[in-house]
Order: sequence, then C-alpha cells, then structure tokens
Amino acid sequence: MDLGLKGKVAIVTGGSLGIGTAIALDLAREGCNVAINYRKHDTEANRVIDEIKSMGRKGLAVKADVSSYADAQNMVETVIEQFGGLDILVCNAGINWDGVIWKMSEEQWDRVISVNLKGYFNYNKAAALVFKDRKGGKIVNISSINGLRGKFAQTNYSASKGGEIAMSKALAKELGKFNVNVNVVAPGMVMTEMARNIPPEFLNMAIDETVLGRIATAEEVAHTVTFLCSDKARHITGEVIKIDGGQYI
Repeated sequence: MDLGLKGKVAIVTGGSLGIGTAIALDLAREGCNVAINYRKHDTEANRVIDEIKSMGRKGLAVKADVSSYADAQNMVETVIEQFGGLDILVCNAGINWDGVIWKMSEEQWDRVISVNLKGYFNYNKAAALVFKDRKGGKIVNISSINGLRGKFAQTNYSASKGGEIAMSKALAKELGKFNVNVNVVAPGMVMTEMARNIPPEFLNMAIDETVLGRIATAEEVAHTVTFLCSDKARHITGEVIKIDGGQYI
C-alpha cells in the first residue's frame, strides 16, 4: 500500500534508541528522508543514519538537547537547509525519573517536565511555524497511557505525558485551518532495552494488565505513527491512539 510518503522529509526526536529508532526506520522504508536528534548516543545515532542511507534515503543525525529552545530551532533550520523542506515531525524523546511525590526532588520534577513537555513545545513550535506557512504538515507526539490514567511513583512523568496530550489537542485546533494534522500515539509498555532491563515482576505486571497477554514491539508503535504521517490519515487530527494491547482498559 502506497502511503504517499516518498520524498517527504521527517524529523524524529530521540531517534537513536528504542521507539524512536523504529519510527525513523519505518518512515525511511516508506520513502522518507529522515533526520533524528540525540543527546549522548553517538554510535547508535550514526548506526541508525547508516541504515537509513542504505535504503537510498537521506539521513541526518543532530546532537541536540530537546529541552533547549535554541537547539530545536537550529535543528529545524538545519534540516530545511540540507533536505530542502520539512513535512513531518515526530516528537518521541523523553525521560523518566520516578519517585513518590513526597520523596521527589524539585530537580526530578523540573528535569522531566523540561525534557518531556517543554521539549515537545520547542519542536512543535518550530515545526508549526514552517507548516503554517507552507499550508501543510504532520505532527505526531508520542505520549503514554500513563498520561491518561496516571501511574504510581510517576507524578512528574504522568503530568508531562498528560500535558503533551492537552497541548496536541490545542495545537490541532490552531493548525487545522492550515491543513496540518496533529495527533498523539500513547503506548503502554513497549519491549525496548529499557523494558528488558526492568525487574521481571514489573514487566509481568504490565503483561497481566493487557488483554492480549503480551507487550508491544517498537515496530508496532512505529507502524501506527507512519500511518498517521501519511496521506491515508489526512482526515484524522486531535486524536489519541493507544497502542497497549488493552493495558489501559
């Protein structure tokens, strides 16, 4: 099925690992030229770009802190300069720093909000300025089911992910008249390196919460993101799509 993505230019934040890598590679397979940002995983980022280029696409890795407004603006400008435009933004970069609120430090709160929420604002604004002027574009923000339901010992993370959802819905209203789609993908537990390294009892608890009895792969999340970035989803905006095997229900 042709998704109409050949030759499109995409930015994927946090593209050097896990879900971000899967999204970047899936977009490239469908014909996109892809730029990723990363903060510290140089080797992994370069490996992703090599794989993108092996598909005959253009690839670019930019070392940038998503919590920096200037870094976001500079990255978008660099991508447009090198690739000739921008059609798609996928915000995926995020962190967690867990703890019950009575033990949570101000630093824990500020850092998670700065990366997960302000970081999304930084890139969403930079892309919105471009998409508004060109009268078209796709934004997909990666949130979490914990932004919908809350999670014990994750007040900071849950707040940031809930904020991403609210921001995306407001932005969908603001950008709709400019032919820009803004949607959210909210995964449950996903089998990434981080999931593999958590204690088995916590992983099993997440599996037990699902109705399908298993954890999603990063590629399953990526396929939905790619669809939302395509022409096939041009009448979908302001939506939150859970990819959780029924974990939320």
